[in-house]
Amino acid sequence: MKSLLILGAGGFGHMIQETAYLLGYETAVFLDDAVREEGVVGKCCDYMEFREKYDTAVAALGDNNMRLYWTEKLMEAGYDVPAIIHPSAVVSPSAVIGNGTFVMQRAVVNTHTVVEHGVLINSGAVVDHDSRIGKGAHIGLGSVVKADCTIEPKQKVEAGEVIFSTRRKIDGIDNRNLEDAVYAFGFGKKCSYVKTFGAGHINETYAVYMPGEEKDELSYVLQRVNRNVFKDPAGVMDNIFGVTEYLRNVIRKEGGDPDRETLSYIKTKSGSTYFEDSEGEPWRCYNFIPDSVCYQLAESPEQFYQSGSSFGHFLKQLSDYPVDRLNETIPDFHNTVKRFEAFQVALKRDLKNRAATCRPEIQFVLDREKDCAVLVDQQEAGTLPLRVTHNDTKLNNILFDGKTGKGLCIIDLDTIMPGLAANDFGDSIRFGAATAEEDERDLNKMHFDIGLYEVYVKGYLEETKDVLTQEEIESLPWGARLMTLECGIRFLADYLQGDTYFKTDYPEHNLVRARTQFRLVDEMEQQFEQMKEIVRKYACIDIF
Repeated sequence: MKSLLILGAGGFGHMIQETAYLLGYETAVFLDDAVREEGVVGKCCDYMEFREKYDTAVAALGDNNMRLYWTEKLMEAGYDVPAIIHPSAVVSPSAVIGNGTFVMQRAVVNTHTVVEHGVLINSGAVVDHDSRIGKGAHIGLGSVVKADCTIEPKQKVEAGEVIFSTRRKIDGIDNRNLEDAVYAFGFGKKCSYVKTFGAGHINETYAVYMPGEEKDELSYVLQRVNRNVFKDPAGVMDNIFGVTEYLRNVIRKEGGDPDRETLSYIKTKSGSTYFEDSEGEPWRCYNFIPDSVCYQLAESPEQFYQSGSSFGHFLKQLSDYPVDRLNETIPDFHNTVKRFEAFQVALKRDLKNRAATCRPEIQFVLDREKDCAVLVDQQEAGTLPLRVTHNDTKLNNILFDGKTGKGLCIIDLDTIMPGLAANDFGDSIRFGAATAEEDERDLNKMHFDIGLYEVYVKGYLEETKDVLTQEEIESLPWGARLMTLECGIRFLADYLQGDTYFKTDYPEHNLVRARTQFRLVDEMEQQFEQMKEIVRKYACIDIF
């Protein structure tokens, strides 16, 4: 016979007795120190005497301390102390309900919530998902515990009260916007710590560490996107989700691993592609790819060959993606003519009175006005088609496999837009065929390495020569020359305007960057015929 011993014969105890009968118990009797009525078989202190007759017992006491005390005493004595859940209550299968806990009429306990032992969740109360209710707590009549809350042991939530999400201290979080972003993507409950990550000029980037089997593991990359640069964050994220989801299917067909060979972006808990903080700045998040390496400069010709192969393969994979689906999130991003015009405006205004400090660099740009139109004119004439382009094809936007050393995944997809193949090619050469970093102050260390140029051309054309038109292949050397010039123009214009676009570490930082780019342009101009010959060699066609 299924029977139950109930400690406490007050009104709450009788509610539990009624519930027990609904659950199929045939007998339910009481122990109580004060009540003397039918069905009360002894005092609470007699509980050990009834161990043989009643092997199942609960403590139905309204006071949190007493209920928890007696629940634990019953458990220690070896009683089976079940959770009593009213048939009208709704409890998720994924919820964990502790011993001696009561879930009363029409109460709701949602997914992945943990309710410890000796808890009372009273009639009509709602405990939303991913919350934790400490032992001996009381969730009052009709109250609401919102998602991701923690109710402390023996805490009472009053009838009708609403408890909002409580946040734990996470190491490395030093401002509310970062904290809000971590919680918006659902990491707040388990996140171990957060730290700055990467070396980008535009966005704030953070590594999010989560508990692993043996130690904390870098699991996600969280970025605050610079809205001064990316004024249409919804369009940026629409491009990114569209392209990465398309790439996953392409990679599967190639027999690859879509979780490692393209970025997997994560939506917020509310289903948005990005989170907007209290200052209106957008945040986005993607899975970290383990066993991968990112390089700021090519450490070997093989690495730069892999870079060319990776960016070439990226273009090839997206050759059938409908370009018209892409948002032009930064209009005229690589329109070198308009970059020159913007430079002229910055020079005319000279907002920070800096023009006097960079006369040679200004003249360098002015002398190359006609060059700026070479690719733009061909695009406008329809000679060069628009493709899905990355528009920031630096070596450090490739993840390399940590074990094989081969190019693995293209990252930093903010500037995915319609563009020219020559621009992507050229930006890679600008960055990777240089012998020093772009902010090197000593120009004697900065040179254009024609040997690195050649290994990149080889890797790139091995992937793309059957996809690109002859006119596009012919445009590649110009892409290298003009993307380097354009970047220098942008650095110099930003310097004249007071450093509003690129992050800087000191007042002349953007001027230093401009000088390195102009050194590269000068050396490319001197070796331009050789650059054409190299492209012709690996394209295996008669051009130029």
